[in-house]
Amino acid sequence: MNHSTGTDGVVVENVEKSFGAVQALRGVTFKAAPGEVLGILGPNGAGKTTMVNILSTLIAPDHGHAWVAGHNVVTDAAAVRRGIMLTGQFAALDDALSGYENLVMFGRLMGLRKRAARARATELIAEFDLDDAAGRRVGTYSGGMRRRIDIACGLVVRPEVVFLDEPTTGLDPRSRQGVWDLVGGFRKHGITTLLTTQYLEEADALCDRIIVIDHGVVIASGTADELKARTGGSYCEIMALREEDLPAIITALGDLVPAANLEALKEDSDRLAIPAPAGAKTLAEALRRLDAAGLELVDIALRRPSLDDVFLQLTGHRAEPEAEVQDSTSFRLRTADGRFTTDERTRA
Repeated sequence: MNHSTGTDGVVVENVEKSFGAVQALRGVTFKAAPGEVLGILGPNGAGKTTMVNILSTLIAPDHGHAWVAGHNVVTDAAAVRRGIMLTGQFAALDDALSGYENLVMFGRLMGLRKRAARARATELIAEFDLDDAAGRRVGTYSGGMRRRIDIACGLVVRPEVVFLDEPTTGLDPRSRQGVWDLVGGFRKHGITTLLTTQYLEEADALCDRIIVIDHGVVIASGTADELKARTGGSYCEIMALREEDLPAIITALGDLVPAANLEALKEDSDRLAIPAPAGAKTLAEALRRLDAAGLELVDIALRRPSLDDVFLQLTGHRAEPEAEVQDSTSFRLRTADGRFTTDERTRA
C-alpha cells in the first residue's frame, strides 16, 4: 500500500501492538509535520518506546499503518531507515576510536566516500563544539560529550525524522542544555523530531505539541499550554507564616476560596491554592484582603499549572522513569543499504 503523507513527517493510523497478553498499543493515531518537535509522554509501560520502535522499523505493528517521511514502516522499511536517526539513553559508539574517527566510520557506513566522510566529520566536530575532544578516545568522554558525539554521528547524513528516546537521562544540567540546543537546530532544518522524556520540563521547553499515552491509548494531545488549560488555568498559592493562621486566611479571602478547595485541604496544611481566573487581579485582591486582616504570610504567588500537574490529572500519578514491556531498542542509524549498524538492546 503506497500512502502519500503530503507535508507530514510521521503519520500513525490506528496502530496496535501486543506482547502476549499485554496490549502495548491500542489504536494509536497521530501526525507530526516537518520541523515539528512532538513530545510523547506517558507513565511506565504506557507504550511510548513500543511506538518509537515501530516507527523506526525495529518491530512491526499487529494492526494499523504508519509512515515515516512518506514510507510505510512495514512494506518500505529500508527507505524508512535511510531517512531516520534513532538515539536513546545509551550512546552506541566505539570507545577505542576518537570522536573524529567515529564520525568518519559512520559516514563510510552510510555510503559517503572517504573524502566526503572526513569533510562531514570536520564540519560536525565544529558544529557540536567538540574541537578539543575530537582526537581523544571516546572512552575518555564525559556523559554529555558522549551524547553529543552520538547525536552528531546520526547527522552525518541529514535525516528527515529524528527519534530521541530519553536523550538527556543521566546528563548534568549543562549537557542537557546542549542537547536542547541541538533539538532547536533540528527544527530550523525542517527535521521532524519525536521526543520521549521522563523530564516534563524538557517537554514543556522543547515540544511544539505533546501527546500523552496511557495503557496504549492516546488520552490527550495539544500544545503544552492547551494541556495545562485542562487543569483549570492559573492559580494563586498562599503559604501561611503559622499553620494556625490558615482558618483566618480562608475567612479573609471569603468568596475567593471555592468549597472544593476547602475539601482538598489537609488538616496539617500551611498553604492554600485558589483559582485565579483574573490572573494578577486575583492575586492583588487576595493580597488586599489579607493585608486588611493583618495576616502574615511566608509567600503568595501566581502560578500556572505545570505539565506535571497535567500528567497527574490525566494519568493519576506523577511521571516516572520509563520501563517498557519487552521492547527491543537499537540506538544507532542505518547503513547505506538501510540496515542498522549496531546490535539491539532489550529493555525489561
